[in-house]
Amino acid sequence: MSPSFFEIVQLSDGDYALRRIDDDAAPLVRISFSTEAREMMEDRDMAVAKAMIAAGIEAAGNVTHDIDWEDEELEAQEPQPSYTLH
Repeated sequence: MSPSFFEIVQLSDGDYALRRIDDDAAPLVRISFSTEAREMMEDRDMAVAKAMIAAGIEAAGNVTHDIDWEDEELEAQEPQPSYTLH
């Protein structure tokens, strides 16, 4: 299996997305900023999107490392909420 390479792109609607370079399917991650947030960032929205994606990748790696896969199979049978409140 060949390694996958990823890119961060700005979509036509202004959102940012992480996608595989060799795949035109739906992005793996999509980030959308409100107009108010874009104004507060003063043209640094791409840098913020990159930082958010990097933090997400790091967090996913940490979570994957900490998962007890045998317990995960049991939890998969339990109903999950359709949203996450932070």
